Amino acid sequence: MENPKLKALASVLLVAFFLVSSTFASSSDDAPFIVAHKKVSLTRLRSGMERVSVSIDIYNQGSATAYDLSLSDHSWPHHVFDLVGGNFSKSWERLDVGSLVSHSFDLVSQVKGMFHGEPAVIKFRIPTKAALQEAYSTPIQPLDILADRPPEKKFEWRLLGKYGSLVSVISIMVLFVYLIATPSKSSAGKASKKRR
Repeated sequence: MENPKLKALASVLLVAFFLVSSTFASSSDDAPFIVAHKKVSLTRLRSGMERVSVSIDIYNQGSATAYDLSLSDHSWPHHVFDLVGGNFSKSWERLDVGSLVSHSFDLVSQVKGMFHGEPAVIKFRIPTKAALQEAYSTPIQPLDILADRPPEKKFEWRLLGKYGSLVSVISIMVLFVYLIATPSKSSAGKASKKRR
């Protein structure tokens, strides 16, 4: 024989379990999802220095707004890099769902060698949690500062000015000889019709 009190207790526990699990599922779904992409480009300067341009794009791919967003990227050692434009950190009041914010800064370096950077750190607050949440940007590829690069092959405009007319005349002559020497298909077809 089954105990009705035990059945009632089991059904109450089952309903309570579903309510608690659905509450946790809905709270985890209503959260920001921060994606940050860090990009770096190098530009050689004439004075034996290299400019490092850093750009960080932060997206909110989640389903809730992120508040008190702060970005910090202090992975650039002062004995290698000098900050010449912008700041290593930035803050925003909020980042709405589907929104994007960007931050950039410029550095210069006179130190030759490989540099391995770290991801930038993004901290933000969500209303349902007391503690600040953290996200990290994508890492960057190792940078070869002041590397010996082969010179770029550039199109020589002065050669085009010097030999361009000669190349044009020769091309036109070759095309003319080709057209004269090659019999056309339509005249060959007419000649075969006359023979019949």
